[in-house]
Amino acid sequence: MAVSSVPDGMAAGVLAGVIPVAGLYASFAGPVAGGLASSTRRMVITTTSAAALAAGSALGSVDQAERADALVLLTLLAGGFMLLAGLLRLGRYARFVSHSVMIGFLTGIAVNIVCGQLADLTGSPSRGSTNVAKALHILVHPGQVHLPSLLVGIGAIAALVGVARTRLAVISTLVALIVPTAVVLVAGVEIARVDDAGPIPSGFPSLAWPRLGLLDGTLIGSAMAIAAIVLVQGAGVAESAPNGDGPARTNQDFVAQGVGNVASALFRGLPVGGSVGTTALNVSAGGRSRWSVIFAGIWVLIILVAFAPAVGVVAMPTLAAVLVVAATASIRPGEMTTIWRAGPNSRIALVSTFVATLLLPVPAAVGLGVVVSLLLQLNQEAIDLAVVELVPSGGRIAERPAPALARSDGVTVLAVYGSLFYAGARTLQSQLPDPSGTRHAAVVLRLRGRTTLGATFFLVVAAYARQLAEGGGRLYLSGLSSEINEGLRSGRGLATAGSVHLFPATELVGDSTRAAIVDAEAWLVTASDEEA
Repeated sequence: MAVSSVPDGMAAGVLAGVIPVAGLYASFAGPVAGGLASSTRRMVITTTSAAALAAGSALGSVDQAERADALVLLTLLAGGFMLLAGLLRLGRYARFVSHSVMIGFLTGIAVNIVCGQLADLTGSPSRGSTNVAKALHILVHPGQVHLPSLLVGIGAIAALVGVARTRLAVISTLVALIVPTAVVLVAGVEIARVDDAGPIPSGFPSLAWPRLGLLDGTLIGSAMAIAAIVLVQGAGVAESAPNGDGPARTNQDFVAQGVGNVASALFRGLPVGGSVGTTALNVSAGGRSRWSVIFAGIWVLIILVAFAPAVGVVAMPTLAAVLVVAATASIRPGEMTTIWRAGPNSRIALVSTFVATLLLPVPAAVGLGVVVSLLLQLNQEAIDLAVVELVPSGGRIAERPAPALARSDGVTVLAVYGSLFYAGARTLQSQLPDPSGTRHAAVVLRLRGRTTLGATFFLVVAAYARQLAEGGGRLYLSGLSSEINEGLRSGRGLATAGSVHLFPATELVGDSTRAAIVDAEAWLVTASDEEA
């Protein structure tokens, strides 16, 4: 794990637009600090492509001389937001980001990485406001390609793919860095090197302190976006590496990732999070406890201290090759095909997030993805809501489509499937039988199993009860939980003026609904006698 983390960490540093050693600092600080606190014991908290690209997007407008200090502040802020999310127990909200949105975002990240690394891979200058534009500039100006750099990059890709198919697959990325770099050094060819981006400090990394003067809205927003990306990805990683003796605690994993980022910031490292690839490597290599993660981080530190000067001579095209291959391998065509076949909502989420990730800054793309997830959730809740009529049939209960009109001088019993919050309540309003022009219509609405109901639902029910009352009708609510029943009776939830009659749930399923029907039938007899 430590050996594979060296090239991965350096590549993440390149992706973030800082000195590659910043990725190495994160690769030892994140696993050690995060491993001590993680609930998912085999999850490796280290550099990830998505977090690195988001950091690079945030630091793109920062002056090169201040970028290292801005990185410290960015990583520290991201860690703080993760700690806060864990302490506030926000883990349950990670599931609200749809799978379609995450696949669209991660696919966009992968394409962004490939496009962004073409300049280093080919040694060609690039121009453009986005990585896609920069890649197009390179493709339409082939004469600017530096042939030695391109050959080294292609050689690194060949070495990486070839070795990955052998028993040495675990060190394939290291081979892809060392062998082409050695050829360049022996041949004496002038090719961009890692130390061209900045000096590689030797020895044990020194502690850093944040420069609060660099704090601004962009950095705060980017840190929040990084935290959101890391936490959602981390929740997925935890599911892929279960402990085996019980479920992991999502909120504790949030805290662990926050601790890992704080530690990384103190050593001038990149933002870190639960890594899919490194965690999978840990599991496949036989890691059984958190100490497999912690010792891997310690070994990265040992390698860094011992071989820091050698890091600087690595050829930049080889790092670009590692990123291109990793990004290409992370694209999941099978999952995208499944999402595409799932329906229009899933397609909208996939495509909109993918396009946004390509064309917008990463924080904006993440924000759009969250908004799209929420809107699709609300829309799906509204679509999924169904109102059915319950009708006795041969000693059993049959379900039939709800009638369009409420029955005069009769009882209509309804059950509701789906969410009754927000748009769901308005959908209920459109599906209830129309009471216009009815006389003595009794409607029983069964609500068993619901513990809370929103204000929109109460408004809808109050309006429907008034419509029934205009024709001398009544509305009955049955199967009410004790919390809802007490709220309604105390007047906190619904001002009914006697037009809504409440029947709390009992231990016997259907008991309160039968009681409501009996009451409604008795009332109809009384109303008919009074009218006669």
